[in-house]
Amino acid sequence: MAAESTAFTLVLPVLPLDDEVVLPGMVVPLDLSDAEVRAAVEAAQAAARSEPGKPRVLLVPRIDGTYAKTGVLGTVEQVGRLADGDPGALIRGRSRVSIGAGTTGPGAALWVEGTRVEETVPDPLPGQTVELVKEYKALATAWLKKRGAWQVVDRVQAIDDVSALADNSGYSPFLTIEQKVELLETADPVARLKLAAQQLRHHLAEQDVAETIAKDVQEGVDKQQREFLLRRQLEAVRKELRELNGEQEGEESDDYRTRVEAADLPEKVREAALKEVDKLERSSDQSPEGSWIRTWLDTVLELPWNERTEDAYDIRGAQAVLDAEHAGLEDVKERITEYLAVRKRRGDRGLGVVGGRRGGAVLALVGPPGVGKTSLGESVAHAMGRKFVRVALGGVRDEAEIRGHRRTYVGALPGRIVRAVKEAGSMNPVVLLDEIDKVGSDFRGDPAAALLEVLDPAQNHTFRDHYLEVELDLSDVVFLATANVLEAIPEALADRMEIVRLDGYTEDEKIVIARDHLLPRQLERAGLAGDEVTIDEGALRKLAGEYTREAGVRNLERSVARLLRKVAAQHELGERELPFTVRDEDLRGLIGRPHHVPESAQDPAERRTAVPGVATGLAVTGAGGDVLFVEASLADPETGAAGLTLTGQLGDVMKESARIALSFLRSHGAELELPVGDLKDRGVHIHFPAGAVPKDGPSAGVTMTTALASLLSGRLVRTDVAMTGEVSLTGRVLPIGGVKQKLLAAHRAGVTTVIIPKRNEPDLDDVPAEVLDKLDVHAVTDVRQVLELALAPAGSGAKPEVPVAA
Repeated sequence: MAAESTAFTLVLPVLPLDDEVVLPGMVVPLDLSDAEVRAAVEAAQAAARSEPGKPRVLLVPRIDGTYAKTGVLGTVEQVGRLADGDPGALIRGRSRVSIGAGTTGPGAALWVEGTRVEETVPDPLPGQTVELVKEYKALATAWLKKRGAWQVVDRVQAIDDVSALADNSGYSPFLTIEQKVELLETADPVARLKLAAQQLRHHLAEQDVAETIAKDVQEGVDKQQREFLLRRQLEAVRKELRELNGEQEGEESDDYRTRVEAADLPEKVREAALKEVDKLERSSDQSPEGSWIRTWLDTVLELPWNERTEDAYDIRGAQAVLDAEHAGLEDVKERITEYLAVRKRRGDRGLGVVGGRRGGAVLALVGPPGVGKTSLGESVAHAMGRKFVRVALGGVRDEAEIRGHRRTYVGALPGRIVRAVKEAGSMNPVVLLDEIDKVGSDFRGDPAAALLEVLDPAQNHTFRDHYLEVELDLSDVVFLATANVLEAIPEALADRMEIVRLDGYTEDEKIVIARDHLLPRQLERAGLAGDEVTIDEGALRKLAGEYTREAGVRNLERSVARLLRKVAAQHELGERELPFTVRDEDLRGLIGRPHHVPESAQDPAERRTAVPGVATGLAVTGAGGDVLFVEASLADPETGAAGLTLTGQLGDVMKESARIALSFLRSHGAELELPVGDLKDRGVHIHFPAGAVPKDGPSAGVTMTTALASLLSGRLVRTDVAMTGEVSLTGRVLPIGGVKQKLLAAHRAGVTTVIIPKRNEPDLDDVPAEVLDKLDVHAVTDVRQVLELALAPAGSGAKPEVPVAA
């Protein structure tokens, strides 16, 4: 709303106000000792002698030497003495004056012409203005109550004039000079009241925030003071308790310093520990760094820096311990015996430490499950007279699990290697890194890469854990790593370890293990005495050959345990008297039918190779060697389904082997007297049963070729024959791997004739003699030799006379 106004021209002496603003309605005392103030008041008094009324002056704010454009007409109410005794004048602001040009007048003051604006507000007030008045009064009342100015609240509530109410904010001490000048120069009363309300609202909001901050600060200070007081009281209570118990008073940091100085630590480790003790002394009780330092010092002091166990250099005794605890596994036993012999000779000649490195060892035991890799580690430690620690790495995906966490993390711990040494209590334990091929990697790093330094004999004498940050000598540790699949170990890591293969047990070795190790252990677990239940050799052989078919002895032990539980339960029920001897004819009645019957033991019409197009191959899996059947069929020419179809979840390499076998028969089928025309017009389907198991590799090439040749010729594949080998386009039989495991699998399956590549003949030296004695092994160079050996004689028909395995 625009205020109506009438203008009047005035000539007044100027009274400048430095850093101060007076609004209409305000009464202010001014010090007359100021020359400009005194000159203005005296000039106004001189002019008042010739005019009726009180002396009038123009109060003008002056900011940095510049006068404002608007001033206030003020009347000198009284001249006298101020409270401090200096001369002063009491001046009341009357109305706004717009300053014009300068003029002359009596006295030493500056005279100017001005225009006074008489403001008027409509009556009655509009609704918006009434609400604005109520809001301003509420804000002013809230502010005055916070300051405790209760006597002023009633005066503000009594003001009804909009202009006077707005100018009343000039008394507010929180307004800056610029804000007061803005109020002075705002002529419209309603706009001025809006501005005053906005300024007061902002101040109250800032005051609320300041009070909240002050309250939070005060609460924090009170909490610190309370905590300080409680800690002092706690210290006093502890002091009294120490005096009652007769203990000596001492600081925690002094205790750590004494422990570090008394500990048998390497020099660099001692220096690092003392630096941490210095930090502990400087840190406060409230600092989280203190707890980190104490945990680190405890870890360092608990490590066996100079503790070592003496190796048992009784070579024959160590060999006897290994033989007593494990049957077979000659390669590992020889390697441990060699290690002990070399250690003994180095110690005798003073070569225990060369170049800061000791004579540790890093062996990787690779083999199928259940062959005794994990238990072998404990036997090695027993034979060497060392402490044994097992570190399970299966499923570890965080690099910090190996190297440790940085100390700044909450709950930081050293890595598993450091914890293993700490648990062993010596610097030369036997550490078994179990399932090293199951280590994974993700965004937290690659633990296998962190193991590179641990398992490198040229580097691990200066191993640094992220948590310890001091060098740890691992060169005297014997590391034994176990794995099921060598290919799953990163190449760089496998290169740092000496690989020892455990290819599984023969049937005779399983019987010895079951008789000497598994049976006594399971008798004890079943609560039976050794003379109450015995299992004869025939029953053990049947358990190993027909109830379990595996590279290790884990399922064999479960079968023995099940057998003993059944006998114990029957005795408790009164159905069987003890002592009792289990024979092979008793097995079916006790634990059911066999699960693995050799093909040679089945009826000829029920064997898988009883029809043309089926051949028996040999393969290596993560569980050891196994037999693998290959089936081939030809589609009806009327269906028009030409081409090659492969099923059984095969890998790319095995698919390529199938194409090579088919191409060989197409190009050389005529000389082999095979009807190769069928291969052009009819679709060929090759299937590997057990389709849920992934299969890959080139070693099934000769098996697929034999299956296809059997299908085309109508000649059956001999039941007692199994084969392995890669085939080339020219029919050459190329070498493959895993010969020992494959021959052990053939022996377990009841196969008597095995065909292998000629270039794999030297690998037969690794096969146990008792297995070779029962197998007729043929080393061939060409597929034609395979077909001559594997296919039954021509003209034998659908039911040929197939040799039966002995």
